[in-house]
Amino acid sequence: MGVITHESQGTSVIPPARLFKALILDGDNLIPKVVPQAIKSVEIIEGNGGPGTIRKITFGEGSKYKYGKHRIDVMDPEHFTCCFSLIEGDGLSDKLENISTETKIVASPDGGSIVKRTNKYQTKGDFQLTEEQFQGVKERASMLFRAVETYLVAHPDLYN
Repeated sequence: MGVITHESQGTSVIPPARLFKALILDGDNLIPKVVPQAIKSVEIIEGNGGPGTIRKITFGEGSKYKYGKHRIDVMDPEHFTCCFSLIEGDGLSDKLENISTETKIVASPDGGSIVKRTNKYQTKGDFQLTEEQFQGVKERASMLFRAVETYLVAHPDLYN
């Protein structure tokens, strides 16, 4: 068993507090509304949205996966940080034990945000992820992020 870490970073014109509210705190409601082809629904199975909460994500028609269960490990609205782990679902297959993701949003000099994301893949056996697989994860995350950002730009009165 090994751990593979992959980091990525993106920028947004949306300030950190507003982006965190929309993307993280209300993402379960907003993302299925904005990108239903990617995420059909999010259902809380256990918990209240804070650490320990388990939620089931049902992916949309455009996804190669059917569902995933996430456990929220850290929810820190004051520092705009969220950590969660994919603990069940067809995205894990027989090659991954789990995937943990940390998202941290910090202010950029231009008044927008820098979104830093770290994924840790806990593999089974000697399995290694390819650069193509990392790129696919990054592209899907970027597509969701850009859709939310576009929605927020078009609706400037939301999540203030």
